[in-house]
Amino acid sequence: MTGPTPRYRRILLKLSGEALQGDRGHGIDAAVLRAVAEEIHEVVALGVHVGVVIGAGNIFRGVSAAADGMDRAMADSMGMLGTVINSLALEDALRHAGVKARVMSAIPMKTVCDTYAQRLAVQHLEEGEVVILAAGTGNPYFTTDTAGALRALEIGAEVMLKATKVDGCYDKDPAKHPDAVRFSTLTYMEVLARGLQVMDSTATSLCKDNDLPIIVFNLRTQGNIRRVVLGEPVGTLVSNQRTTTTTTTTGAR
Repeated sequence: MTGPTPRYRRILLKLSGEALQGDRGHGIDAAVLRAVAEEIHEVVALGVHVGVVIGAGNIFRGVSAAADGMDRAMADSMGMLGTVINSLALEDALRHAGVKARVMSAIPMKTVCDTYAQRLAVQHLEEGEVVILAAGTGNPYFTTDTAGALRALEIGAEVMLKATKVDGCYDKDPAKHPDAVRFSTLTYMEVLARGLQVMDSTATSLCKDNDLPIIVFNLRTQGNIRRVVLGEPVGTLVSNQRTTTTTTTTGAR
């Protein structure tokens, strides 16, 4: 018997740093890290090529530090180094889960990990490795959302999966508003016009200009990464065309 057929053969999974901290409020929760690694393992077993970009909000947030008076370029550089820490942690967890993985950093640090190069990243993906793309774009003033969109396009990903703490994109904060409405689909222009917090506007525009779909979903629901890859209707799909209506929900999921 053959297994299920994935809808997407190559993906870019964008994880927030906060996703790795679990309920601790900071740092890395080992149990959460193992769970994420196992979910990625399930997707790799389907024959899917997986690239990953991780933020650093659980360690250091450059924008917040800049708001407190730190030089923005310096703060962003510290944030990019934080993403390398998270990426190395995920690489270790993946290896323990039996998955070949490799960190490639936009900032050269040869004694710690490989330096990012588009051609080599694609080669490693084709060889079945999970490639974790660290240090953002290597430049200040760009978020890891933008880095995720850029790397997704560079590696030829068919979709960008934005893993969050809620089950999609809402018209307002579902944690504060029980009458918040979750969208099952949105267009890029709706996201930009409404100022919805899917990703920052630069990342959204980059996806729009290159017709790269975004799926926003809840990482905390076990098995969601696999469901998305198989094409199940999970979370919110952002693309050039809305295909369904909104869904009213009550509170965060």
